[in-house]
Amino acid sequence: MKKIGPSTLAVHGGEPHVRPSRSITEPLVLASTYPFEHTEELHAFMQGELERPEEYGRYGNPTVAAVEARLAALEAGGAEGFGAVLMASGMAAITSTLLAMLRAGQHVIFTADVYRKTRVFARSYLDKFGVAVDIVEPSLAAIEAAVRSETKIIFTEAPTNPYLRVVDLEGVVALAKRHRIKTIVDATFATPINMRPCDLGVDLVIHSTTKYLGGHNDLLGGVVVGRSGLVEAIREQVGTLGAVCDPHNAFLLGRGLKTLALRIERHNRSALAIATMLEEHPKVAQVWYPLLASHQDHATARRYLSGGGGVVSFEVHGGLEAGTKLVDAVRIPKLAPSLGGVESLIEQPALMSFYDQGPEGRAQLGIREGLIRLSVGIEDLEDLRADLLAALDQM
Repeated sequence: MKKIGPSTLAVHGGEPHVRPSRSITEPLVLASTYPFEHTEELHAFMQGELERPEEYGRYGNPTVAAVEARLAALEAGGAEGFGAVLMASGMAAITSTLLAMLRAGQHVIFTADVYRKTRVFARSYLDKFGVAVDIVEPSLAAIEAAVRSETKIIFTEAPTNPYLRVVDLEGVVALAKRHRIKTIVDATFATPINMRPCDLGVDLVIHSTTKYLGGHNDLLGGVVVGRSGLVEAIREQVGTLGAVCDPHNAFLLGRGLKTLALRIERHNRSALAIATMLEEHPKVAQVWYPLLASHQDHATARRYLSGGGGVVSFEVHGGLEAGTKLVDAVRIPKLAPSLGGVESLIEQPALMSFYDQGPEGRAQLGIREGLIRLSVGIEDLEDLRADLLAALDQM
């Protein structure tokens, strides 16, 4: 069978040719419970003789299930044997997956530069549950040096936040297989359009669906995708942990997915153009974008990414005060956290995600005072460029 393209999978992946309701779109089912026809049916269900898609909202919902099927198809490129579990947020997907897979006495390796709250969970919660944690540089050598006999999981992001590092994923997978370790990649910044870690042998892929997959800054969600057996084991735990996806959020996500490939194409093109422009500007000290030749992981990024994504991080001369002037001077990007929506967003990590760390704490974490993170939306490129240039002039 001919390989199915990502745009087609984003629209049609995992769906039946004709839905039972004959609806062209997936219906929104807002039900918390699903009745049995009679006690005999209940007995058959409890004994495993009858397969029912739904029983109670915490264990499944038809709208959620339909979007999960599409996400699994999209992430796996249409390959069979993959599943997905939608959850209430990206952090819910991360924490529920780790809690489902780990037990006391085991060890996890995280790469530095992963999402800050992932590191908080690792240090504040996994340690408390008796799980040992190492956080290392996003390089194959650093990961290999941290491997122990009790290592259960290697967890990384690609690209990372905010410096857009890209580790050698094939090298990590080979290392993990030698030591019988599971690999998890948070690919939120890449999306299945720019990279599919499952194709590289990664065991589980996590996305904050709040970002590019939803794409409109109007929902919260997270998903974990991987081989069906492993995913179903996680799903069983989610029913207990309770971090389930709301069906209305799933409905919005399913609608947003249909334009994912189109949006990512615009994000990729505009962000690369803006990164190139900023790198040439005298008031900009450094730019981080994985497809710029100046990025330290450029060669690795070119191997794994078909596009650089919509996030551009850059440092301005003049530190925190100069960055504040620029952020306040732009007119199109909104000053807000998050990324991946159709609207451009801008922030200073020193004043947003890492404000409570203070200058010394930020320096230890590698967060520069003049650092700015720009999530490039789908507005007209010339308008975004003119706006940034005008703001740089006022800085």
